[in-house]
Amino acid sequence: MATIFSRIVAGEIPSYKIAEDDQFYAFLDINPLVKGHTLVVPKKEVDYIFDLSDEELAAMHVFAKKVAHAVEKAISCKRIGVSVIGLEVPHAHIHLIPINHESDMIFSNPKLKLSSEEFTSIAKAIQNEF
Repeated sequence: MATIFSRIVAGEIPSYKIAEDDQFYAFLDINPLVKGHTLVVPKKEVDYIFDLSDEELAAMHVFAKKVAHAVEKAISCKRIGVSVIGLEVPHAHIHLIPINHESDMIFSNPKLKLSSEEFTSIAKAIQNEF
């Protein structure tokens, strides 16, 4: 059975897409810690990020870097925090989180509740910077 992220990549489940190329897909986290919280996933279904080949892992980080620069331009923040936890969904993914304080990256913090309009507006702002 395909993971939720594979179904998002395939277009079976809608997402607020930020960017994609032939190998990777970036979209807004629907349970964000902060506005602009973005996920980067390989299109190829791989459970654990360190199961990617060296080349795939390097390419994923380079793609994430481009996405992070776009997020940083679109969302007011000091930095883009990067996290790989890998327990939530069995599909490798990188969290890109606009941060102003270290506490912005505490995953047990309450998640934001945003409207579809807010997600769409944030996604468009980041896409325009990509």
